[in-house]
Amino acid sequence: MLIQQYKWGQGKDTRLWSAISLALLAGIGCWRLYDKLQGTLDVTQATGLWISATVPLGLFALIAAFLYWLVNRPTVADFLIASEGELKKVSFSSRKEIVTSTFVVIIVVFLMAFMLGAADFVFDMFFTNVIGI
Repeated sequence: MLIQQYKWGQGKDTRLWSAISLALLAGIGCWRLYDKLQGTLDVTQATGLWISATVPLGLFALIAAFLYWLVNRPTVADFLIASEGELKKVSFSSRKEIVTSTFVVIIVVFLMAFMLGAADFVFDMFFTNVIGI
């Protein structure tokens, strides 16, 4: 069936947030289309306003129906269900580990920047004074 819900209780969060994020992107695109149509059509006439409003809404409705069909498609739904299951197995780092790692990365970046700057200075002095370029 076209609107059958496939394994609806499983992977609910992943399927929901995937569909919401894609719908948000589609909504932004339809809003931009509305703005473009407002600029190109004569919106002082009723037909221009009607077209510039209903075309993006109709397109968004089609995209929403496609997203509903997509998240209930067996292959996509099984992938999202498996993804949510794998994410539940992940052990995330503690706040202390993240702060320590971030601090180490920042220090290493500054040290590398200093070393590269010093090497650039030495090569500049060498080529300017010794070789005369």
